[in-house]
Amino acid sequence: MESSFSFGVVLAVLASLIIAANALVAVVMMLLIHKNDGVGLCFTLNLAVADTLIGVAISGLVTDQISSPARSTQKTLCSLRMAFVTSSSAASVLTVMLIAFDRYLAIKQPLRYFQIMSGLMAGACIAGLWLVSYFIGFLPLGVPVFQQTTYQGPCSFFAVFHPRFVLTLFCVGFFPALLLFVFFYCNMLKIASVHSQQIRKMEHAGAVARAYRPPRTPNDFKAIRTVAVLIGSFTLSWAPFFITGIVQVACQGCHLYLVLERYLWLLGVGNSLLNPLIYAYWQKEVRQQLYQMALGVKKGLTSLLLLLSARNGGPEGPRESSCHIVTISHPQLDA
Repeated sequence: MESSFSFGVVLAVLASLIIAANALVAVVMMLLIHKNDGVGLCFTLNLAVADTLIGVAISGLVTDQISSPARSTQKTLCSLRMAFVTSSSAASVLTVMLIAFDRYLAIKQPLRYFQIMSGLMAGACIAGLWLVSYFIGFLPLGVPVFQQTTYQGPCSFFAVFHPRFVLTLFCVGFFPALLLFVFFYCNMLKIASVHSQQIRKMEHAGAVARAYRPPRTPNDFKAIRTVAVLIGSFTLSWAPFFITGIVQVACQGCHLYLVLERYLWLLGVGNSLLNPLIYAYWQKEVRQQLYQMALGVKKGLTSLLLLLSARNGGPEGPRESSCHIVTISHPQLDA
């Protein structure tokens, strides 16, 4: 009981941090989209929304973890909760893949990028992404082989879903996604290196002009760096969970559920907290927008405090006000 309560507290803190960080990044992205009208920023906004939903989903598990077993969630409700968590996690992973593909397309086809990745295409990609995510998340509810035959609370991933579902997710989700990440990253690195060498040669020959410089080339390595960090955090967060889940499927006598649910699953969900921190640290435009928002909040609080001080101020309030009046009246007296 004490261990379950501690896990519930950790889950509550993690959910709060995930929601707060991603909601802040979502606001920043909406402001940047309003200023720049960038299609790629819509994918980052979608990532923040997906990660926020993960925080909301896991917050629903907190009560079941810290309450007594008598108040344990029913199996149907627990299955729906875990399906929602899985769907939001799948949407987060697929969005990271979409961001990597978007950066790859921008570097691979810089002149045709805006023709290919139009607003309509971006919207279709995001809509299809969510459809696939919810199909993946709610798949165990329609496939009995992916369900646990018995249910014992509290509500958790392996309380309702069989490890076979983890094996399926690894084969059709995690591993192909990792291969695509590596493919996109290697090709982006290769193309950016070729672009950089071409520009250096042209500049050295004195035959380069700003009008002929390929679009987005100065940002190639910045995009690659961000994608590389996203891929690395995704791999380090989810690989231990999937690998241990495969071991559990292969070794039926092994009892790894506690490790999977209390540590490795929590590590994977923690990737939703790393994503906004990565963008807040690595993306200069995000840092600048956060700084401007912080200045705006600071100015608003200062104005509010001054207004409250003027209305409800103590002994110093009237004194400052009278001095101000005398100061203003001095020029009139001199005149």
